[in-house]
Amino acid sequence: MKREQATFGCGCFWCSEAVFASLKGVISAEPGYAGGHVPNPTYEQVCTDTTGHAEVVQVTFDPETISYEQLVQVFFSVHDPTTLNRQGDDIGTQYRSVIFYHSPEQQQTAERVRDEAAQLWEGTIVTEISPMTDFYPAEDYHRDYFAHNPQQAYCKMVIAPKVAKFRSKFAHLLKE
Repeated sequence: MKREQATFGCGCFWCSEAVFASLKGVISAEPGYAGGHVPNPTYEQVCTDTTGHAEVVQVTFDPETISYEQLVQVFFSVHDPTTLNRQGDDIGTQYRSVIFYHSPEQQQTAERVRDEAAQLWEGTIVTEISPMTDFYPAEDYHRDYFAHNPQQAYCKMVIAPKVAKFRSKFAHLLKE
C-alpha cells in the first residue's frame, strides 16, 4: 500500500480529524500543530495566538484509494475558507484556513482546487497554501476527541452538525 501525507488547517482540529478519519483510503488523521515558530508547542501555547501555529490534521492516505485532489475538495467543503483567522466562534490565527503542501504536485493541486472552489463561495477565499515544515502532534487527549466526547457541548453543537453535513455530501467516499 502506498502512503502519502496531506496537512490541513480548517479551524478546530477536533472537527477536521472527525471528517478526514472517516474517509476511505485514510490510514490516519492526526491532530497537531504546524506553521509556527515555537518548537514543540503545547495546546495552551498555541491557544495564546502567539506561536504562529495552526491547529491542523495530518492525514496519511493511500493515493490509490483516495486522491490528494479529493482530500482538498473535502477540505474546501467542510469549512468556510473566506473567513480570515476564524471558523465560527473560534477566533485566532490558530484557526486559519491553510493547506501545508508536501510536494510541488500537492501545491499545484491545492492551488487549482482552490481556484475551482472560489466559484462556490461568495467571498474571497483566504486559504493560505504553504510548504510543510514541522508538524507537532497534539496532546493525547485531543486524539479521537469527537469519538470519545460525543455528549460534550462543543461536540454536539459544532462538530456533530458539521460531520453530518459532510457525510451527506461525501457518502461515496466514506469508510464502510
